[in-house]
Amino acid sequence: MAQQLFAIYARAANGVIGKDGQLPWHIPADLKRFKALTMGKPMLMGRKTFESFPKPLPGRRHIVLTRDTDWNADGAEVVHSIGEALEVAGEGDVAVIGGAEIYALFMPLCSRVELTDVHRAYEGDTHMDALSDEEWAVTGREDFPAEGDQPPYSYVTLTRRSAA
Repeated sequence: MAQQLFAIYARAANGVIGKDGQLPWHIPADLKRFKALTMGKPMLMGRKTFESFPKPLPGRRHIVLTRDTDWNADGAEVVHSIGEALEVAGEGDVAVIGGAEIYALFMPLCSRVELTDVHRAYEGDTHMDALSDEEWAVTGREDFPAEGDQPPYSYVTLTRRSAA
């Protein structure tokens, strides 16, 4: 079984993916989808993403890439390079869950993206550019209307065209 990296994130209409280490919106169904897509899999993340969780998420490995050689935390498998992260993750599906620097490092290695496309602009301090249609093909999409304070959103699965 080969290693298959996939990125999973939510992105607002204006490119925002975070504010003060958190999501600037609350979509309970998206949190359930995140859990379903990552359960039982190793997750690659940066230190700030790991520290944004109240505690490690159950049923998943937390591989934390950090430049800080002195940093450690309960529940974190600490690595200091892309190669070390990939080796520690092992074979099978590996979820890349953020933040922005981690996405930038690992996106060239991802064959799939599981995107929650939030159809509203938000203020935030962390952004990601839209993925290019030349490089990524939409291979799945589910649309959901706004409900109460919850914005409209879509689940979009994208596959790298060279991997399609």
